[in-house]
Amino acid sequence: MMPRRTVTFVTLSALVVFTVVCAFLDLSWVSAGTSYTFQEVWEALIGEGTWASNIIVRENNAPRVVAGLFVGAGLAVTGAAMQAVFRNPLASPYILGLSSGASLGAALGMLFTIPLVPAIVATPFLAFITCFATMVLVYSMSRVGGSVRTETLILSGVAVSSLLSALVSFLTFIAGDKLEGIVFWSMGNLGNASWGEIAFMAPIVTVCAVLLLTQAKPLNAMMIGDAHAMDLGVDVRRTRLFVLILSTVIVAAAVSFVGVIGFIGLVIPHMLRILLGPDNRHIMPLSMVAGGCFVLICDYMAHIIAPYFGILPIGVATALIGAPVFIYLLIRRRREVGWN
Repeated sequence: MMPRRTVTFVTLSALVVFTVVCAFLDLSWVSAGTSYTFQEVWEALIGEGTWASNIIVRENNAPRVVAGLFVGAGLAVTGAAMQAVFRNPLASPYILGLSSGASLGAALGMLFTIPLVPAIVATPFLAFITCFATMVLVYSMSRVGGSVRTETLILSGVAVSSLLSALVSFLTFIAGDKLEGIVFWSMGNLGNASWGEIAFMAPIVTVCAVLLLTQAKPLNAMMIGDAHAMDLGVDVRRTRLFVLILSTVIVAAAVSFVGVIGFIGLVIPHMLRILLGPDNRHIMPLSMVAGGCFVLICDYMAHIIAPYFGILPIGVATALIGAPVFIYLLIRRRREVGWN
């Protein structure tokens, strides 16, 4: 059996190579049944392609691919952190109702005009604000006697998520001719990504993800219980709050522009724990690479699954691919998710 570090290195190398291949595949897409070769994609990327290939690859496809990489990396590392914080392999980035909060903000931005805020900015702006406000509300509800228990956090998240989902459903009901925009936002969409949005999202996701990685060792201790973590010198309350804030900012930055994309933060950490064990010092950085790769796979499949009916929303593609994988993992490897 190979040493753990060797397995980690081999896995990382394979993920990097696979991510590059998936990026070229996604960049090569032109239209139903049509795509560029890898050589044509490379020539377009360095500015030596044809006029049409330069526009399609660099202006149409590249923003979508780059956005997908950052969104996938952010949601995957957040999922790994959430699973460690809650000591629950079923935890996801949306466990505190963050997706419902972002959906409410997006729906409000689409339906109502906000003074001094351009319409094109209103939706992502409100989605970001309401996503973060949801975490603040859930955390505040969970405080009992100055302490916060993970069980109370989860229950508060479920309750708030249900309320916010009901509000989103009501806004969808009264949306009228704006119904389509709300529905498609809730399904996730990378197709409208722009370099301006990436310039806002990428630094936030990168900085917060790096800060999350610094918490890998304390999270390892917290996975065996708060009491044991405190015996090892971990400030459990501070670490939990810090991780929740960073995770919320990442999720808010990611979904505010592309909508809700599920299963990334749930499936990717699961698969890596099976391969590499429970050590978050390995799981969290590899989750970033694997998450970006998974989104690119799903985005490419979304373009070719039903080309004559249009491009499938990325959130639908991740669910169609991620849910069967997750079910398989639960059935075949129930005892190998990295928890005792």
